[in-house]
Amino acid sequence: MNAKNTGARTGTLDIAVAGGTGTLGRHVVEELRARGHRVRVLSRRSAQYPVDLSTGEGLVAALAGCDVVVDAANSTSPRSMRATMVDGTRRLLDAERAAGVGHHVCVSIVGCDRVPMPYYKVKTEQEALVTAGGVPWTIVRATQFHELAASAFAATVRARFLLASKGVTLQPIAAVEAARAVADAAGSAPCLGRIEVVGPERTDLRALATAWRAATARSAVLLPVPLPGRLGRALRAGHLASDHPHARGTIGFAQWLAAEPAPQK
Repeated sequence: MNAKNTGARTGTLDIAVAGGTGTLGRHVVEELRARGHRVRVLSRRSAQYPVDLSTGEGLVAALAGCDVVVDAANSTSPRSMRATMVDGTRRLLDAERAAGVGHHVCVSIVGCDRVPMPYYKVKTEQEALVTAGGVPWTIVRATQFHELAASAFAATVRARFLLASKGVTLQPIAAVEAARAVADAAGSAPCLGRIEVVGPERTDLRALATAWRAATARSAVLLPVPLPGRLGRALRAGHLASDHPHARGTIGFAQWLAAEPAPQK
């Protein structure tokens, strides 16, 4: 890690979680509450803390008295990802400074600054805002979630194929295990650095597709789509994995699949 961390803080904290109903955020909320913290879930539909990151409406009031803000808000839509994760982060940091929040925890992605994809470029911009935002911070970089891989396979299997490019090195993690690392960061002093959390095993897209097909008993052809250019080189180089993470999960993809409800065909 590029900075010092003074360790876990004592006592109950007031923690706001933006994106607290999402794939990762809901697990972060559960984990923080299990640890005894007071948690505010920020969303446009929240009865207690209605906020809109696209306008900033409700943010200052929702953050009043907060010790920590966890930003797990996310969008993968090309039309809204920058508005949510860059413009939204800027508004969130402005509101945190106004409310006197002492720690901003940003959820990001391992290798986002080394893989030339639009979504990762936006995450890199978001990180830059956080580091210059004037609120003490910690960035938690996680690898791809098992949930993401499973949903991607479920989307393509309808066309009777699964994307299974060879040589794409991945190190996926269960969202519930990534959430523990985020909760650890939220309960500690700001480290002013990046913490990496990864899954228990290095694998590739073909192995993940094979495991998903076997676990779901779906009929599909594995399609080894070539990934040319800078993107292909970055993915084959293992930039979405980490050799020296700060935390490592224990649930592999096949184990996670075995514990999940069978999908509807």
